Amino acid sequence: MQQEMNFLDRNEFNFEPSQKVVEAIKNFNPKDLCFYTRIYDQGKKSVISVRISEIYGVPEEQVLLTYGGEDMLKNAIHYFLTVGNNKTILIPEFSWWYYNRVASECGGEFEMYPLHEKDDTFAYDVEEVIEYTNRVHPRMLLLASPNNPTGNGLTPEEIGRIMENIPEDTMVLIDEAYASFITTDTAYIAPLVEKYNNLIISRTLSKFYGLPGLRCGFGFIGKGHDQFTSYVNKYLGYNRFSEAVALAALDSDEHYRQVADDMEWGRQLYKRELNGLPGFKVYKSVANFILIKYPIEIKDKLMEALKIQNYKIKFMGDKGLESCLRITLGRKEQTQTVVDTILKVIGKGE
Repeated sequence: MQQEMNFLDRNEFNFEPSQKVVEAIKNFNPKDLCFYTRIYDQGKKSVISVRISEIYGVPEEQVLLTYGGEDMLKNAIHYFLTVGNNKTILIPEFSWWYYNRVASECGGEFEMYPLHEKDDTFAYDVEEVIEYTNRVHPRMLLLASPNNPTGNGLTPEEIGRIMENIPEDTMVLIDEAYASFITTDTAYIAPLVEKYNNLIISRTLSKFYGLPGLRCGFGFIGKGHDQFTSYVNKYLGYNRFSEAVALAALDSDEHYRQVADDMEWGRQLYKRELNGLPGFKVYKSVANFILIKYPIEIKDKLMEALKIQNYKIKFMGDKGLESCLRITLGRKEQTQTVVDTILKVIGKGE
């Protein structure tokens, strides 16, 4: 029998959905799909946006609902880079390649600002981000927190400092797709969205809630963007099956927090077993993946050893990260297998 492939290269979810999610799927009435949700008659987008408004303390009209986090990025970048003459977006140097493509799809231009390697992490230099933004004066500034693939994030205080010191007509899009794995704090979101009209914070059910196949993204926007919210929102409401599953996921924090604890176990295992070995460096991560520098001369041997066991991890090819691995934090036995395989390849394992 063919062993199941272990995909640890795509930052997907290698755990079980919550029991509430399973029950919501089992109990969903297919007849509900025969009718639009009636909540749009009340001027609301969806029962999901209403629930998210309650959870995060942001008015429902400032909650955005999209087809995954990807759709949020596309909607925001395509809209703001095509309204007016300024078509420039600033993005982090080491970040998801897709940001560049989305900008180019609508004729936008992107410039990169640096991320800096500091000890066991990559980091934004907040003053440098502010300087770049004021000098370039882009239509949009993109901040990823946590950032893919480096795993570093921004504190609420750092976000506030950036917002306070850049042009008010620069829209700031913070991609928080990988948030919540380390900290449960979301109290900073409502005050930021209340204070800064030029802010969009994007989140998703794909990562922490482990439902990338559901394609349910959400976010928050400052006041005064009725035309953009109309552009993003669906007049006839949202997918009713997704609504049922999403509500169950949002009510399952205890389950997903346990998963996050298992991921923390994995972070510590990588750090304990690999840090300090010749050519290795395990970077701090607040996401559901970890970035590890490795001796690139073992690449082919490691790829083959993992392939034999039906494991896939991400061998980075980005400029400046060519000697790095990005590994999704999976179940404990998956993490142990990857660590053991690496150690065996370098002659340290059994």
